[in-house]
Parts: sequence; C-alpha cells; structure tokens
Amino acid sequence: MGSMVMKFLILQFLGFLLFEGFIHSEASIIRHTFVVKEAPYTRLCSTKNILTVNGQFPGPTLYAQTGDTIIVDVQNKGNQNITIHWHGVKMPRYPWSDGPEFITQCPIKPGGKFSQKIVLSDEEGTLWWHAHSEWSRATVHGAIIIYPKNGTTYPFPKPQAEVPLILGEWWKSDIQEVMEEFMENGRDPNNSDAFLINGQPGDLYSCSRPDTFKLTVEYGKIYLLRMINTVMNNILFFSVANHQITVVGTDGSYTKPLKTSYIAISPGQTIDFLLEANQKPNHYYMAARAYNSAPAVPFDTTTTTAIIQYEGNYRPSSPPPLPQLPAFNDTSALTSFAGSLRSLASKDHPVNVPLKISTNLFFTLSINTLPCASNNTCEGPGGNRLSASVNNITLQTTPIDILEAYYRQINGIYGTDFPKFPPLAFNYTAASLPVQLRTPRRATEVRMIQYNSTVELVFQGTNLVAGVDHPMHLHGYSFYVVGWGIGNFDKDKDPKNYNLVDPPLQNTFAVPKNGWAAIRFKADNPGVWFMHCHFERHVSWGMGMTFIVTNGNHPDAKILPPPPDMPRC
Repeated sequence: MGSMVMKFLILQFLGFLLFEGFIHSEASIIRHTFVVKEAPYTRLCSTKNILTVNGQFPGPTLYAQTGDTIIVDVQNKGNQNITIHWHGVKMPRYPWSDGPEFITQCPIKPGGKFSQKIVLSDEEGTLWWHAHSEWSRATVHGAIIIYPKNGTTYPFPKPQAEVPLILGEWWKSDIQEVMEEFMENGRDPNNSDAFLINGQPGDLYSCSRPDTFKLTVEYGKIYLLRMINTVMNNILFFSVANHQITVVGTDGSYTKPLKTSYIAISPGQTIDFLLEANQKPNHYYMAARAYNSAPAVPFDTTTTTAIIQYEGNYRPSSPPPLPQLPAFNDTSALTSFAGSLRSLASKDHPVNVPLKISTNLFFTLSINTLPCASNNTCEGPGGNRLSASVNNITLQTTPIDILEAYYRQINGIYGTDFPKFPPLAFNYTAASLPVQLRTPRRATEVRMIQYNSTVELVFQGTNLVAGVDHPMHLHGYSFYVVGWGIGNFDKDKDPKNYNLVDPPLQNTFAVPKNGWAAIRFKADNPGVWFMHCHFERHVSWGMGMTFIVTNGNHPDAKILPPPPDMPRC
C-alpha cells in the first residue's frame, strides 16, 4: 500500500510541475515507452496474470498540454495481439495511430513494435488510452491529462490538487477466456466479480480493505477529480457521501458548472468535477455501482468504494458513511444527469454547432440474433446467437485494415454502401416486434462523407430482442449532442427542441434505452474513423461502422502519409 501511495504522489507532483511550466514548453513533443506484458496481480483473495502496460494496473498516466504531440513507442512483449487507441484524441489528418484493430491498423503481434504519434489539437481536460483489440482493454488502459497551454488557465478556481479516478472492473477468470466463451456459446458474457476505483475493489469486497484507495483532503480546499469509466459493459452511478460535487468538464471539453449529488458515466466517457472539502473532518466513502436498463440481462450488482479522509486529529466513523446512489434501474436519474450537461460557451471556449446541415444520417442501433452454426449449440434467444447491428448491418472483420485498403486503393476489402437510413422502417420501440426483423446483414460497408460536410446523425435505439442503452463513441471527432428523447424520433417535431446554443461537446454519449439522440459535427478531419457502441459485448457482436471522410482540395486537408513501421497483417 505504501509504495502505491508514493507512486501516486510522485505522479501527481510531476503533473503539477508540468502544469506550472517547470518541465514543459509550448507545443512540446513528449516521448514515452509502453511495454505490453503480463504481470501478476492480486484482487479478491486470488492472484492471476493480467496483460498490463509497464507492469501497471491501471496503466501509466500521460501528461501534456493542449496542442502537444505525444510519441508512444509500443513494444508488445505479451502473448497476444494488441493495439492502443487514444480515446477522444482527434488525431487531425493522422488516423494511422488511432488504433482500432482492422479499422486503422493491423494489430501489433507478440514481439512487435509500433511508434504511435498522438496529435493533440483543441482537446483540454481528461481523456484516456486503452487497448482496442478483443477484450484487452479490461486491463490495458490509463489516463491522458491535457492541461491548458501556457498563458491560459482553468475556467474555474485552481484546485489544491488533481486526482485521476479510474473506474474499472475485475474478473477472477482470464478476460480472454470470458470473451472466447460468450462468443462461442452465443449468449451474454459472464459478469465481472468486482468494480474498481483506481485498481482497488474497496472495503465491501473480501480481502480488499488494506488496499482501498484513499484520498487525503484538507478542510476548506477544493480538489479536481478526473473520472474515467473504463468498465466493459456498464454505465455507472457515482457519488461521495455527504458532499455535493460540481461537474466542470467531460470528454476533454469544459462544461458550465453543474452542482449535483451524483454522476452517471458511460463506458468511454470522462467527467471532471470539483470536490470541496467542506464537511466535518471524518472518513467518507465515495462509491460506484452499475446502472442496468435491461431486466433480462444479468449484471454485476456489487459496489466499489474508496475513501475521502480529512487531515486532522479525530476519531473517524467506523464504517465511514456511504453515499446514496440512484437505484440500479433509475433511467430518469441517468437521463437527468446526461441532459443537464452544457458546454461552457465562453469567449475562450466558444461553441461552434453546425447550423446548416449538408448531410443527414439516421442510424438504428439493435440487438439481433443470427442462426447458430450447424455444428454448434447456441445459448442465445431461440437457440440462436446474439448479435448487434447499425442500420441492420453487423460489422465483419477484414483481412487487412480498412485504412490501408483505402489509402493504397486496394479493392475487395470493404464496400461503400453503408445506408444513410435504415433499410426497413418500422415502429422501432414497439413493445413487441416480429421475430423476422431480428436477423441482420453481415457485411463490411463504409459511409463516405465529403470533406467539410456538416453532419447531423440521429441514433435510434430499437427494441429488437431487448431494448438497452448504447454509449456510442466516434473516433476522430468530438460532436455536439443537440437533442435526445425516449421513443421514436419525430423528424418534424423533435428538431424544434434542439439545443443549438450550448450543447455538450462529447466523444461518447449513451443513447437511452428505446430512445434517440441527435449529434452534429463538421467533417473537417479527413481519414478513416470508427464509430461503435462502447459496451464491449455489443461491439464484439458487430455494433460498429466506419466513416471515410474524403480529402479536401488543399494540401492541408489531406491525410498525412503513413509511418514506416505500421504493423503488418
């Protein structure tokens, strides 16, 4: 425990030095080495080997300033293929290091290397990095903290300290075996055995109390907590006992201050919030547990905790008080929090929502079923295999990555016929839908978008097989969430209620169960960009698609050439 706390304090101090400008200059190039390897870790009274970066779980935090470039030399010394994605980094004109397996690169094979260039532009706040190959991101992930560039500062009072809070989870069994089993049997994956805060389950799990993460605070001071949800398949509710918190950022962008008693955070999303240490000196739990909107889907019902401990001489409560979290199925709490986020929309952080739209897209998000192979026994609905789709297309993998095929004009790898609208219109959220609608088309199709197009994309959740939330993530872009609702989207009525003044700027947004969400962005970043649900089981089932934003006419509006060490298939 002592070494873990010391490492955390050293990293926090180095981050402070970087922010103060003592070890940093304007628009720097920062270099790191990531060694992917197996390491033994003990959780829940058992020890197992997990895939890590530099032997750390969670992995190392990257620190930078707005506009910097980070070069990460990735060395795969593990026993499985790996890719690394820089979640929320737009990577202008440089999709080569974006990371999704068989979309923008072939995986780094065991023994292989790849120097990835992470190009920061206007991102500011908290983002993260994670594996983007199979289910490795369960243990291969870490924070990216992007400070304001020199001469600028936070749009809120400078905090006493800054603390990453990484929400994760733990399986007692090997994570690759979990993935392989559910992909083979065609049903939902086994639940995790615990949720984690900064790699620790907390006091409510056996054998975990000595290693529970603790944050020491001084009465009257304000602390900036940078939260990341790295969990594989669950939206989480989070709260701090007896404390109100103030949200000030999400997904690498500032928000108007939002005072709240709890946070709802989707997998892939980040939330920055201020905690004022204004309570009676004591120990207080912060806690997180899952939200689940699908009654038939089993989930991890446990609660992870960490401790806020005030400085001073006092006898702490035993046990510390627990916060009140919303009920696991409280959809109104989820949508109320997400719907309350607003962009800061200040002079220094303006809003640029596209007002005139040139490209309208409407994508249905569905859970589907596929027939079981003749030599297998499947455990999904009706003896079939669970699947998932966007506009009724289940994504199929390719022998080489789509980016290379596009850049080198290699035919036969993908089609360009991804539909702008669902191939079949129906009552998407009806309580009962015909079984014949469940079977999707399996294909690798992309949607071509002209450079500098202004795009409105409406996601529509469906009730096929089972309605559920879908945290949708778009690579290469942040987008404005201009509207959302429950039920079927009404193209004549719903746009009249869009927020075009200060909608939140995000890269991941949870489309509510049997509901819709409308996003807008300007397609000014040429390249091949993946879009997918960040529930890992859904993307494993095929809920993903690819945009290709074509080159513009100016040399500065074209994809940059690839690096010489791109991994080969």
